[in-house]
Amino acid sequence: MNSTIAAGHSATLRRAALVGYLPLAIFVVLLVYLSFTAPNYFSFQSLDLILRQAIPTVVVCLGLSAVVMAGGNDVVSGGIDLSIPATAVLSAAIIADQVTNHGTPIALALAMALIAALLVGAANAVLVVRIGMTPLLATLSSSVAVVGIVKVITSSRRINVDHPAVVWLRDGSIAGVSVGVILTTLIFLIFFFAVHRTRWGMNLQAVGGSRDAAEISGIPTGRFLSQSFVVAAFAGGLASMFVLARGSGSTPGTEENLLLEMVLATFLGAAFSPRRVVTLWGAVLGAVLVTALSIGFKSIGVNVFWTGCIKGALILVVVASASLSLKASARGSAG
Repeated sequence: MNSTIAAGHSATLRRAALVGYLPLAIFVVLLVYLSFTAPNYFSFQSLDLILRQAIPTVVVCLGLSAVVMAGGNDVVSGGIDLSIPATAVLSAAIIADQVTNHGTPIALALAMALIAALLVGAANAVLVVRIGMTPLLATLSSSVAVVGIVKVITSSRRINVDHPAVVWLRDGSIAGVSVGVILTTLIFLIFFFAVHRTRWGMNLQAVGGSRDAAEISGIPTGRFLSQSFVVAAFAGGLASMFVLARGSGSTPGTEENLLLEMVLATFLGAAFSPRRVVTLWGAVLGAVLVTALSIGFKSIGVNVFWTGCIKGALILVVVASASLSLKASARGSAG
């Protein structure tokens, strides 16, 4: 009898693992299809373009990963911050408006943008930790408010930016490697060190792993949850310069596609983790895969609206498979 029960539990865990790999398998199939359909899809030029275009998504995914690590991996009740892309676009709008319309030095404009981003993160922390709103609802509401502020700043119009620093981020290279890729790698290494090599990062992960256990251990869970939202907003502020570089200016509405890519990439990256949890490096790989998919669809002439529909469907698959995998793993472990 015990062996039969053990076999059943083992089968349940195997099914959970297979469900967790489903989104990654779908992406692999799509990428293989694109490799046969799109000309020179895996050429050096294409790979370089994919890496450069993925930069804003990578940076915002780092921010979202920090929130998920602190709040837990449950896609419904765990950590989530949907306002990071809007924060990035807000910061980009502030920089573009100040540099182009007011002649503000770009360093000062960037400082103003980062302060605005931190205020958004602080507001999210208050809504979630102090007031008790669910992260999903709180950050969705703040995202809508931030997008409204962006429209006020830009008058719902594109603001071009041709500042040398932005052009350098877009076109510059060091030893043949894009400046943007190098800076993004440095940002990733800083995030990785903070999360995995510091006491702060260990406590942050402990809060997300089990809030009750963290509280029993004396860890101030509310403080770390609050800090995760501030870190995520700061990541959005950093992403603003790359948003400006990728688009050669600030364009209202770019937060929508960035939001789709951020959520899809971050939770897709969980498939790379042995425990099927969101990780920093998994989110980075997910961002590159999502960008590769977008560029591939564009190269074969898929309508941009259909691309959005496909991404939306993939988000449903990723979130649903993550939820099913977690439930199956919980049943297997409980048994």
